[in-house]
Amino acid sequence: MLSTMAEFPLTIASILEHGVKVHGASEVTTWTGNGAKRSTFREVGVRARQLAAALSRLGIRAGDRVGTLCWNTQEHLEAYFAVSSMGAVIHTINLRLFPDQLAYVINHAEDRVIIVDASLVALLARVAGDLRTVERYIVVGETAGLPGECLDYEVLLAAESPDFEWPILDERSAAALCYTTGTTGDPKGVAYSHRSTYLHSIALCAAWAVGLTDHDRVLPIVPMFHANAWGVPYAGWMSGSDFLMPASYLQPEPLCCMIRTCRPTVFAGVPSVLTAALYYAETHPADFSSIRLAFCGGAAMPRSLAEKFLIRHNVQVIQGWGLTETSPVAALAHPPRRCAPEDEIEWTTKSGRLLAGVELRLCDGDKILEWDGESIGEIEVRGPWITASYYRSDEQDKFHDGWLRTGDVGVVDGRGYIHITDRSKDVIKSGGEWISSVDLENAIADHPDVFEAAVIGIPDEKWDERPLACVVPKPGSEITISALRDHLSSRVAKWWIPDQWVFIAEVPKTSVGKFDKKALRAMHGEGRLQNLPTT
Repeated sequence: MLSTMAEFPLTIASILEHGVKVHGASEVTTWTGNGAKRSTFREVGVRARQLAAALSRLGIRAGDRVGTLCWNTQEHLEAYFAVSSMGAVIHTINLRLFPDQLAYVINHAEDRVIIVDASLVALLARVAGDLRTVERYIVVGETAGLPGECLDYEVLLAAESPDFEWPILDERSAAALCYTTGTTGDPKGVAYSHRSTYLHSIALCAAWAVGLTDHDRVLPIVPMFHANAWGVPYAGWMSGSDFLMPASYLQPEPLCCMIRTCRPTVFAGVPSVLTAALYYAETHPADFSSIRLAFCGGAAMPRSLAEKFLIRHNVQVIQGWGLTETSPVAALAHPPRRCAPEDEIEWTTKSGRLLAGVELRLCDGDKILEWDGESIGEIEVRGPWITASYYRSDEQDKFHDGWLRTGDVGVVDGRGYIHITDRSKDVIKSGGEWISSVDLENAIADHPDVFEAAVIGIPDEKWDERPLACVVPKPGSEITISALRDHLSSRVAKWWIPDQWVFIAEVPKTSVGKFDKKALRAMHGEGRLQNLPTT
């Protein structure tokens, strides 16, 4: 027996039109450094139709890829909706890629048009001669600096009617394309469908996730070029939340100024950004009182970070977990019901609790492990917003009988709470026993004089591997290795405590703000790590 329900495609256009018609007065605010530029959802919707009409006039058709090299701005949000709603595929280009990787992803995606912020034109110009498929550049701002045909974004929109009709699309067709970072070899493409994006947005809006409503003002610090800014642009639009777009002003001072001035209720960013904002607030004017929830992802969140935000600013920070391949949110660490207030931090700093719609299994090779909170294995997931392959790639190592092998190693308890103990490539095996570099980093970072800490495994003749702790002290502190060892003695097993330490100026980061342990290992192997300057 079939149901009586109508066949209705779940598309980006339906998200856009819902926001325009139901939440038309909600606002998108883009920070300019000297103030803010504001538009309503209704106005953004009109401009999205004009952009789609302009792209159509330029020859963009269903399935064509349109690249964006942009900050988190209103114009980038317009492109998010216009490109996908017209049936083309938006390729959000990571502006922090090395030049050869930048050229690779643009050529691999076969972008025909690239929309680029004027401040990033010089970056794109460095590789423009290597781009094989790009026909035109649309520049948001001053158009000079690129070879070939450059078009002014505002002039282009002004020439078009806002009456462009959205086509009826297959919800399974590709809507957006994003390339992974931090992998071995070339970046891998993940093509999100309209359906997967729609379902992920609903899940993100749910009360057990971020719980976005039209009472919220969302500040997405996570870049829109990385896994669709964790899906916040779509979920926030669906729920009618106001948007606060930081553009390129991602340093602690302008961020804290924007938070104090624009009063966001929800904040999304990686731990390093939250750490920098918290540290800035210790010595400068800051007001986080409007924030009801900060959700943190991309890397493990130190317990001390969540504690300081809660104790000093009454802001709850929760950990999230996911990958580019999972759209990306797969779990969020809300505390369980009937949790004592003093125990909340213990739960919110776990990797996350599995969201409805995501299935997970814990594997040791071909053996499926129990969710008992003790068995350690690699996490595999599947679901309607989780990729089953890479775009134009024959690589199948990360896919196992329909499941995505995440590369994350950890435990899962009987209530679906995940605790990531390491990446499979970062776990340290010392004398036949496993040491979690993530847990060790968090324990070191809990010291009040530590700004950041990263741990890598290095070869050892006796134990095969031992941890090397790379520590960034807070400026002006007089921290010693002896003090750090004493600090760890009550927090980790004695044999976990590193024998080797180095004080460094900063931990190298990947293009999306994660610790770049591959770079640290290379620096150690080349004998450069111990010679870094201390702060």
